[in-house]
Amino acid sequence: MSTIPVVEARFFDPKEDRIELETRLMRHLRKLRSKRMSPGLLAPPDEADTPGEIPDVDSMGIIRFSDNDDARIKRRVKRILERRKAASGLEHLKRDDRERLEVLKDGARLIQISSEHRADEIAAALHEDMPWMAAATEVIWHAMRRSWREGWPGLRIPPLLLDGPPGIGKSYLARFLAKLLSTTSTVIEATGENASFGIVGSQRGWGGSHPGRLIETILQSRIANPVMVVDEVEKAGTVVSMNGHAFGLAEALLPLLEPLTAQRWSCPYYQVRFDMSWVIWVLTSNDHRRLPEPLLSRCPPIRLRHLTLAELQAFVRREGMKRSLSETSIEAICEILSHPSLRQHQPSLRVAARMLGRAADLQQGPVLH
Repeated sequence: MSTIPVVEARFFDPKEDRIELETRLMRHLRKLRSKRMSPGLLAPPDEADTPGEIPDVDSMGIIRFSDNDDARIKRRVKRILERRKAASGLEHLKRDDRERLEVLKDGARLIQISSEHRADEIAAALHEDMPWMAAATEVIWHAMRRSWREGWPGLRIPPLLLDGPPGIGKSYLARFLAKLLSTTSTVIEATGENASFGIVGSQRGWGGSHPGRLIETILQSRIANPVMVVDEVEKAGTVVSMNGHAFGLAEALLPLLEPLTAQRWSCPYYQVRFDMSWVIWVLTSNDHRRLPEPLLSRCPPIRLRHLTLAELQAFVRREGMKRSLSETSIEAICEILSHPSLRQHQPSLRVAARMLGRAADLQQGPVLH
């Protein structure tokens, strides 16, 4: 697992404060002056570090500093601290925000694919669990193999737009992929977010301004390529400011979905540039025709079909075994899903997941007397 710089900022050792720098310069000045004096007249160089009134050497053989020396050192330290502050790129932030970003001072980790064989294993696991997602699995498979073959420092998967009917497990696929890759994932319901603010954050000056879920995910995990899932992206609303500026989710995502612009993406909240080019984006939609063309050009829709009843039952059996459900419970769920009253509805992974959860609660709950 390699590490890359993520934030365009410089972090200096907090221990190197004003006192530490002044002490260091005093020692350096004492060392320079001691070279011009007879060794027999000097005390060891670390016996005194406090500026004094008397120049040259006192009766104990310790070099003392004049008021002028003391003032020069303080001026030099002040200039050093001012230049460090300007070079950090964080001088506009409050102390709490600067400290929050310090977790990235050594960079962030990149999840890698260890070999093409490992890419084949992950793709096989995805296809075995969700064969009706074959079109999406194939794109992911080729991206994983390409990351290894071209020697990239980490896994890079192009933005995915999974377009298909509800209840087929589009966001589940993204979460399962993150689990197989051993990376973190964040699922954002576009219908519940305040336009773009939930993902990318809001600018300072807005009421209740805050960093977005994207930055928070990377700060918490320290992983540069998490899986970010935006569910039902076509249903996101748009916020309009008092001066008429629109802040839509699709527009906010555009620079993040383009590798060149994502490499130096400016966070609205921190007002610092971050490298977001490694983030794995998985967008889901039920009708991609409602999305703007610029977004579709960056994320060509991957059309997905309904799953069959046989595929749903196979999923229930696999998932039931993972949850240690009894065979009786698993087969009861499969029988319910095949009941004639449900034939008028398309098989839904969402319904099956609720049944599995309920069965696990009943099986693992206390026995009632």
